[in-house]
Amino acid sequence: KGQVISLIGPNGSGKTTLIKSILGMVRPDKGKITVDGHVISGDHSYRANIGYMPQIGRYPDNMRIGQLFRMIENIRGVAGDKQDETLIRQFELEKIYDKPMRTLSGGTRQKVSAALAFLFDPAILILDEPTAGLDPLSSELLKDKIIAEKKQNKLILITSHILSDLDELTTHVMYLQEGKLQFFKDMQTIQEETGELRLGKAIARIMKGEKLTNEWIDKILEGKKDEKIY
Repeated sequence: KGQVISLIGPNGSGKTTLIKSILGMVRPDKGKITVDGHVISGDHSYRANIGYMPQIGRYPDNMRIGQLFRMIENIRGVAGDKQDETLIRQFELEKIYDKPMRTLSGGTRQKVSAALAFLFDPAILILDEPTAGLDPLSSELLKDKIIAEKKQNKLILITSHILSDLDELTTHVMYLQEGKLQFFKDMQTIQEETGELRLGKAIARIMKGEKLTNEWIDKILEGKKDEKIY
């Protein structure tokens, strides 16, 4: 706990499958997954301790934002005084509670997804492309919230195509390729081994050292940090 683990790797490397396995949406062919020392197979109660922000939030088109929050609150059964409404306030979502979900821009949907992920003060957060589609101010607000949650001893798993978004957040890196874990290291070790402070360049150096070169590594080394290269 108290860690922000960046889950990275090329398309098809197994990132989404791993997340779905942790959430109980996919059953692994072999092995087991434990949460807080308990094997999760056949027991979904652990999911109450996880806040999940999907890459693309899918919600009922005709449901209004306020109705969506109330519905989720009723399903979870968590009292209002125990909810974390920080992002609701910072994103000023209360002002648009009457808007139907179908009318929202991609960025506003992303704000709703972020607010829902943090709402019930979960011990574990899984954030899939959390800053995608957000304006610069909202992106910084979300990053600040992630840092604050890390300080509260939360475990946070993040995927992102934009490695520059992860520089100030990451404590550990999990790199997948072709469904296999290539390495799991803390950022300090990675920086010491590569002599690079930026995550993108550090990962590229590690991969080149292991002769796993390809187009996405070359783009990182060229400094094209804002391209979606995974």
